Amino acid sequence: MSVKAGWQGRYFEDFEVGDVYQHPLGRTVTEADNTWFTLLTMNTNQMHFNTQYAARSEFGKPLVVSTLTVAIAVGQSVTDLTQNAFANLGWNDIRMSNPVFAGDTLWSESLVTEKRESGSRPGAGIVTVRTRTLNQDGVEVCTFLRTFYVYKKGAPQLDNLFPGAVDGPLALDAGEDQ
Repeated sequence: MSVKAGWQGRYFEDFEVGDVYQHPLGRTVTEADNTWFTLLTMNTNQMHFNTQYAARSEFGKPLVVSTLTVAIAVGQSVTDLTQNAFANLGWNDIRMSNPVFAGDTLWSESLVTEKRESGSRPGAGIVTVRTRTLNQDGVEVCTFLRTFYVYKKGAPQLDNLFPGAVDGPLALDAGEDQ
């Protein structure tokens, strides 16, 4: 029996300018998500939580908080982009191109626009991506540039992350199907 490593994420060497990653998980935003995020971030704009107030707007209903949309887009990208990152260096040119409402399902994809070796960290590099988020109808709702530090393959910071079990390796007991 052998241990099969799970998805380890991408390293600096895996990124190439021009690559597009369509992040695999869509996320339907609920009214509860919007309410909780509004409360968590202390956003007091009634457009996000007061249906009577929002009904008077051109949208006729509450908008999802823009920073929740950005947070979902970033979260959707982690498995493809930043599972091995150790620092975000910045977000630029954030644009909220269309409104997001409770019930919308968001999907994100990222284009690698730049990569370079780190001058100060030999075990890492810097990658910049342009991420866009689409709703269920394929309408763009958000775009931004994001730059992050990501480890290279073999970086010592990634060695032996999974702890050894004090009671030994996981194995089939006698009598379990093999």
